[in-house]
Amino acid sequence: MIEELIEKVAVEDDEAIEELSAIADTDPQRLAPHLGYLLDRDVLWPATLYRAAEVDVVRRVIERIDGGTTPDDLNELLLILAHTAHPLAESALRRWTTQPPAGAEDLHVSALGYAEEAGWTIGPDGSRRDLCGGTAYQWVMRETPPRADRPTCPWCASPLWIAVDLDTAEPAVGAALAHTGWSGRLVVETCHFCVCYTTLYSQVTPAGTTTWWPGNIRPSYIGSTEPEDPPTLAPILGPARKSPYQASAWDRGGSTLGGAPEWIQDAEHADCPGCGQKMDYVGLVGGADLDDYGEGAHYLHLHQPCGFAAVNYQQS
Repeated sequence: MIEELIEKVAVEDDEAIEELSAIADTDPQRLAPHLGYLLDRDVLWPATLYRAAEVDVVRRVIERIDGGTTPDDLNELLLILAHTAHPLAESALRRWTTQPPAGAEDLHVSALGYAEEAGWTIGPDGSRRDLCGGTAYQWVMRETPPRADRPTCPWCASPLWIAVDLDTAEPAVGAALAHTGWSGRLVVETCHFCVCYTTLYSQVTPAGTTTWWPGNIRPSYIGSTEPEDPPTLAPILGPARKSPYQASAWDRGGSTLGGAPEWIQDAEHADCPGCGQKMDYVGLVGGADLDDYGEGAHYLHLHQPCGFAAVNYQQS
């Protein structure tokens, strides 16, 4: 069945691509025995199909890049290696960052920059750091009562929106946030309107306090606006996902705590304003789950050592 799908994908059958991608999202290991054949058929996209690639496939991709015979495919090949997260792939990406391969002059980021698309990076000490967790839970939306004392956005005067209210005392929340090092209550509050234009930061504590960061810089193109009410919905914990890769930025029911994000555009892991490091990914709240708030998705981030949370937004 999978090899039949691969044949269809090789001739750009959209339905087959969706089926194969769904398998890669729910059970990446199912594709592992077939990835060499996928590479033989020159199927390089989507790169997420190669998450479970074993050493022989990883080595073949590295050899192909080092051979310099297909520089036009370099972007796709680097994405594949990043998504494998294999130690050999990491070593090669490090090497190509200082010794760029053929075709690198047309790239927009260094070879190692591709790691962020797959949810990992290199920390200040030079070691690999995972930005995403291995456990994920569906977020189910619930109505939230209006608050008369709700603080307002200092830019547009809209009431701030509590995007999430979590507590690691709940075992599932603790598991989903384990990679962040956070312990305690986490409340992330943001402006649902202004966050569509820029990443917004807040300062948070394990006691559940959340404060608009005064260092947020308002883009000039926001202009003047009338206050808008935020969504009346907020996420609560639902069932466990089968894999960390099942968040959807498009579909109803796709909002997810933990795991890895589905980016609508390029990966956009927020930089911590305190230290400059990449922040850990917390979860995704999709517009499809917020009723009248259209397409797009809100991405939540956290940097426990500095006490910062961040929210950014992407749409097509």
